[in-house]
Amino acid sequence: MRVKVGIVIACCSAISLLLCAAQAVAAQASPPASSSPGVSFQDSANELSVSVGKTVLVDCAKPISRVAIGLGEVAEATAITPKEIMINGKAPGETSLIIWDTRGGRQFFNITVRPGASATETKLEAVRRELRAELPGQPLKVSSEGDIVYLRGTVKDLTNSARAVQIASTAGKVVNLLNVNVPTADPQILLKVRFASVDRSKAQQWGINVFSTGLGNTLAAMSTGQYSPPSVSTASGNSGSSASLSNELNLFAFFPGLNFGATIQDLQTKGVVEVLAQPNLLATNGKQASFLAGGEYPYPVAQATSGGVSITIMFKEYGVRLNFIPTITPRGTIRLQVAPEVSALDFTNAVQLSGFDVPAITTRKVKTEVELADRQSFVIGGLLDNRETETFQKIPFLGDIPVLGKFFQSSSKNRTNTELIVIVTPEIVAPMEAGTHLPALNYPTEFMPSNSYVPTYTPDAKTPANTQPAPPAVLPVEKLIESMKPETPLIIEESTGRFGAGSAAAPSPATSPANQ
Repeated sequence: MRVKVGIVIACCSAISLLLCAAQAVAAQASPPASSSPGVSFQDSANELSVSVGKTVLVDCAKPISRVAIGLGEVAEATAITPKEIMINGKAPGETSLIIWDTRGGRQFFNITVRPGASATETKLEAVRRELRAELPGQPLKVSSEGDIVYLRGTVKDLTNSARAVQIASTAGKVVNLLNVNVPTADPQILLKVRFASVDRSKAQQWGINVFSTGLGNTLAAMSTGQYSPPSVSTASGNSGSSASLSNELNLFAFFPGLNFGATIQDLQTKGVVEVLAQPNLLATNGKQASFLAGGEYPYPVAQATSGGVSITIMFKEYGVRLNFIPTITPRGTIRLQVAPEVSALDFTNAVQLSGFDVPAITTRKVKTEVELADRQSFVIGGLLDNRETETFQKIPFLGDIPVLGKFFQSSSKNRTNTELIVIVTPEIVAPMEAGTHLPALNYPTEFMPSNSYVPTYTPDAKTPANTQPAPPAVLPVEKLIESMKPETPLIIEESTGRFGAGSAAAPSPATSPANQ
C-alpha cells in the first residue's frame, strides 16, 4: 500500500509542495497485506498534522472499504473517491484515524489539529492589549510557539512581573523571561522603647515581748507571737536561769536586779525604687532583631543521683532585653511584634539551696503586636498597683486594758505602690552618609594614650582594590527572587549550660557535678 498526503487548497503551487511531502510519508507506509483472504495486520501509526479550518487529503493505493475517526469534534474524515479521504481540522486537539481497504488491510494515523494562526494571533493580541493597559510604560513582548507563550521585557518590580505572568497565562503555558529593575534597599526601622517604673513601699511595725529570769522566783515569758520572743531556761545545777535571744528586734532592755527584761519592735521604713530603661534597636523591614544589656548569673540546681545529691551550676540571663519584628504594610504603617523586658536580681527575696544564696529576679516585660505610623507612639503597657497589708495581734484581756494594753499588743502595716509605663516609638531611618561625624560618649576621664601612631583602619575604600562595581540596573526575575531569600540564621555559640530567657530547651550543666 502507498499513501500520498496533500493539502487541498486553491493555490496550485501549495498543492505541489504538499505532494512532495506525501512522497516522504509514503516511505513510512505499511507493507502490503497478505495475499491470503481474511488475513490482516496492523501497521505502525503515521503522523498527520492539520490546522483548524484546513484540509489534508490522504491517497490510498487500494480501494477503501471503511473509515473511522476517534473524536469527531476534533477532526472530520470524508471519502471523496474510492481511493481518497479528506481530513478536515475542526478544533485543536489530537485523535486517531483508521482506514480499512477492500483486501482486509488496515492503516492507522495519529492526527494532530493545531490552532489556526489567526486564532493564536488573536489571543496574543488580546494579551498585549491587557499588558499595555495594566503595565503602562513597561516594554513587554509576547510570542508563542505551539501552546507555549514566551514573555520578555523589563518590569518595575516583582509585583508587576507576577501580574504580567498572570495575564499571559490566559494564552497558554508561560515561560517567564522578564527582567526586573533592581529595587532600592529595604527600609530600616528604629524602635525606641521606654521603660519607666517607680516602686514605693512604707512599713510600720510595733510589738513587745517581756520575759523573767527569776523575778518572784518565776521563769516566764510573754509574747503576742508576731515577733520572735526570747527563750528562757534554767541553767544546769540550779545555778540560775538564762535567756537566749534569737532576735532582739530593735530595742532591748534587761534589769539584772529584777531579773526582768523586754524586747521591743518599733520601726518605720520607707523605700523607693526607680527604673528607667531606654533601649533602641534597628532592624530591616520584616527581619527580627534582638538586644540584651545585662548579664548572666550562676545558680545551683540540686539533682538526685545514685551516689547522693549532685549540684549543677546553671546560668540565667537578666537585664534590659528587646526583641521585635517590624513590618511595613501596604498602607504605609508599621506593624510591630514587640517583646521588651527589664529584669534585675532581687536578693531581698533570695532563697537558700544547699548553702547557696539564690537571688530572685524582678521582671517587667510585655509581649504584644501593634500597628502605628512612622514616629507615632503607643503606650503598650501600664500598671498601677496599690497594696496595703495590716496584721494585728494581742493577748486576750491584757491587750484590752486602756493604756497598759499597748504593751500586750503587736501590729504590722505594709503599703506598696507600683507604677509602670512602657512606650514604643518606631521610626524609619536612613544610614549616615560617609564622612559624617559619628556619635560618641562623653567619657568622664581620658583614656591612656595609644601605643601606636599608625591608624588601625582599613585602606581607603576609593583604592582600586576596594572599589566595588556599580550595581546592575536590572536583574532576571529568578535571580532577584533568589537574592531576596532569607539569609542563613546567625548561630552564636554559647558556653555549655547557658540558656536565654524564655528558651524552650532545658539548660545543660555548665560544670561537672560535685557530690555533696
